[in-house]
Amino acid sequence: MLTDLRRHRSAYVLTGAAASWGLATVIAKSALTEIPPVALLPIQLAASVLLITPVLLARQRQEPRTRRLGRVIGLGILNPGISYALGLVGLVYITASEAVLLWASEPIMIMVLAAVTLREHVSKTQVVAAGTAIIGVGLIVSAPDGMSHLIGIGLTLTAVLACAVYTVLSRKWLVEESSLRVVAIQQIAALGFAITILGAVIVSTGTMMPANISTRSWGSAVISGCLYYGIAFWLYLTGLKETKASIAGQFLNLIPLFGIAAGSVLLGDELGARQWVGALVLVLAVSVAVRSIPTPKELANSAATTPGSSSQINPVTDEPSLQD
Repeated sequence: MLTDLRRHRSAYVLTGAAASWGLATVIAKSALTEIPPVALLPIQLAASVLLITPVLLARQRQEPRTRRLGRVIGLGILNPGISYALGLVGLVYITASEAVLLWASEPIMIMVLAAVTLREHVSKTQVVAAGTAIIGVGLIVSAPDGMSHLIGIGLTLTAVLACAVYTVLSRKWLVEESSLRVVAIQQIAALGFAITILGAVIVSTGTMMPANISTRSWGSAVISGCLYYGIAFWLYLTGLKETKASIAGQFLNLIPLFGIAAGSVLLGDELGARQWVGALVLVLAVSVAVRSIPTPKELANSAATTPGSSSQINPVTDEPSLQD
């Protein structure tokens, strides 16, 4: 019974991460109408840091110290720093529908990188689930409006690749680390990076922040930042510690589903018959992925029998642990 609960716990938190990212994407849309992407990112990250840091301080004694500070900071600069900076700028050149389709390639990238870097075994079931999920995303997303700009596609795919690398390296290096502490450190590192980029843009172009930003846009920026970077990353890293990277990546396919649902509720967007079919296909695909989630013992045994793997089993806690 306990094993089943732990197996499904990772599914719950990963679904929660996808829901947070999907909802935050919709909320951030209104902020982007008044706040440029290069300025929105540091605002969102600042909101996330202000949310996470007090929680970390309150739980200071319960959270283990970080032993891989350099790697944690580096991954934070990579994602959400570099990846989301590229993603927001790319969104200026392509439609939201095109962006969603491009981001749907992330689980495939994670699967390939996990197989090569972590030597994870990718089953035929996972491959079928990933392919089915992409079909579901294609059904949900409306047809792109007009021709895509090559620069936007390139920036977005680079952002997707950065996120995929982040997932695989986090699974390799940060399993033993406190998810809350990792998120706090990474958000601070990413905030420093975002402020540096914003400063460089202001100095080079002479462009300042818009003077008349509405209360609604400020609120959207803050709320989306807390959801997108604080809560979502916390949940995602927690789930990533308890399953394979290739399986965790499958849950990212739920983001457009939650985004469409949030748009329907908050913005009054209507779902067509094709989108409902796509939603059902996505749920089916992720359900297959959930069945592939290994128990802690299965995960540890898989790591122990994989040549070159850095994961080992802790005989006391029965949790997978990492060593350099």
